[in-house]
Amino acid sequence: MEIKANQPFHSPCEFEDTMHAAVTNLGSIVKKQGAKLLGTGMHPMLKLKDTSVWPHYHKKIYNAYGKIFNLNQHGWLNIQSFHLNLPFQKETDATETHNHLCNLAAYLPAIAASSPFYENKLGPDVDNRLQFYKTNQKEVPSIAGDVIPEYAQSLKQYKRTIIGSYSNDLAKAGADKTLLNREWVNSRGVIFRFDRSALEIRVMDEQECIKSDVALTCFIRATLRGLLATGEKFLPHEVLVTDFNAAIKEGLKAETLNPHGKTAQKICQHYFNLADKFADTDEKKYLPLIKRRIQEGNLSDTIRKRVLGRATKTSLPEAITDVYSTLIKCLNDSEPYF
Repeated sequence: MEIKANQPFHSPCEFEDTMHAAVTNLGSIVKKQGAKLLGTGMHPMLKLKDTSVWPHYHKKIYNAYGKIFNLNQHGWLNIQSFHLNLPFQKETDATETHNHLCNLAAYLPAIAASSPFYENKLGPDVDNRLQFYKTNQKEVPSIAGDVIPEYAQSLKQYKRTIIGSYSNDLAKAGADKTLLNREWVNSRGVIFRFDRSALEIRVMDEQECIKSDVALTCFIRATLRGLLATGEKFLPHEVLVTDFNAAIKEGLKAETLNPHGKTAQKICQHYFNLADKFADTDEKKYLPLIKRRIQEGNLSDTIRKRVLGRATKTSLPEAITDVYSTLIKCLNDSEPYF
């Protein structure tokens, strides 16, 4: 289930209150069907044979995708990310912000990973959602690129070399016009949404509750403010891609090439220091959640530890059910899981 805001929020508290109310309302609806809502980046027990593409809203779009790609995979049917949209105004501000986000996005999975299990088993990566996401459109690789975006020099150049490139490749693959020259088809981890004058960040797993989503938002906004103020040097694209893939695999323990630290945890601490310095009063209320994630482990780490600990006394499927039942309550109560 996907919940979207109809308009920008004026404060983190409004974000949390409004979205949690939506979760509560939606939860009451699905409860009538004997179901409950669960956060995190992947359903831990879902089997592909037990699900399918949503046949109602956006049916035309998914039919178009289905002609080119195999939709019967976790990368289409069992991933849920937290999308954050940040507004831009002038073109120069937009490209500079985009390029700073390219650097930050490479390390966000180390903090935001929440998908350790799928199909009742422990996955090989800390962020299994992103690992599936990276290859779900491998038939036309220019759509996602390296997921970490290439630097943008101008919006004209971006539209030509990114949107134009994957649109040409899709056309060669026989794609329906529904998918051609559409900015939202771009599957990189940060994309321009020209229809709403915003930059959309897509590398974060959905968290266990709205409060944790808001904390990530505050961290990113404050860090970005610091990056723009200090003019921190952009790293080579190849370095960012290497570190990004390492963070997907190893999370906070990943070894990195970034000059600010030898591990993803050190890099995230560097960004946290910036965020703490440049956060406003409302954002500072949520930053302690991010500090704990950096120090104690991301949500994926915590879930894995709790499940495997529980599995020493029962079966792994039962342990998964037990821990994720607690996560259902976390979503309902907007209570972070530590």
